[in-house]
Amino acid sequence: MHPAIFIDTPRLRFAYRTWGPAEGAPLLLLHGASGSGAAWEEVVEALSPRWRVYAPDARGHGASAWPGEYSFEAMRDDVAAFMDALGIASAVVAGHSMGGIAAHLFAAARPERVAGLLLIETPPPVPLGIAPPVRPEGELDYDWALRPQVIGQLNDPSSDRREGSAAITAPTLVVAGGESSHLPQDQIAAMAGRIPGARLTEIPVGHLVVGKAPAELAALIDGFAPARPPARETRP
Repeated sequence: MHPAIFIDTPRLRFAYRTWGPAEGAPLLLLHGASGSGAAWEEVVEALSPRWRVYAPDARGHGASAWPGEYSFEAMRDDVAAFMDALGIASAVVAGHSMGGIAAHLFAAARPERVAGLLLIETPPPVPLGIAPPVRPEGELDYDWALRPQVIGQLNDPSSDRREGSAAITAPTLVVAGGESSHLPQDQIAAMAGRIPGARLTEIPVGHLVVGKAPAELAALIDGFAPARPPARETRP
């Protein structure tokens, strides 16, 4: 497994993994709930070498800080802090599930920093009616306090999530998992329709696209051509 390194920001300390040449186009990968940056390993292995890839552990996950307070808006602001700390002016941003919500909010709030957006099996901004979770036994590699807080937001989406799509200016590709996903595919399509110029495609493996179809997902990322190239790092 690719080793994690650490960076301190004014918000949190983040663990992250990075691959590719320093001069490559910045690509930021945001994982789903209960995962970590390591979830992207097989996807990155199948990517072309034109990318400089960054895959942070989200707050409350893996080796990043576990602050006990979790919201999609906090994760959105974490993206800005992480990019600032690394001197990344803009990047192609891809998010899976929970990470897709953070990516969506970030692209709406900071369009100048997102050169391209990929939303992979991202929960649509409609009430999902998810039942309260039961904590599994044993030690977890993420903060269990995150689960009820995130599920509360999935069941009651914020106005930023419901209304922010129109503010996204980046070329956008929405990836749905097909009928075996637990997410409402018609609402994912509707979400794509509200993002100006977004394209919708399907990888029919269910919700866990990153783990089940890494090569196909990598091919989509490689073939994704933003209207403007991402800005490279402003410092090493």
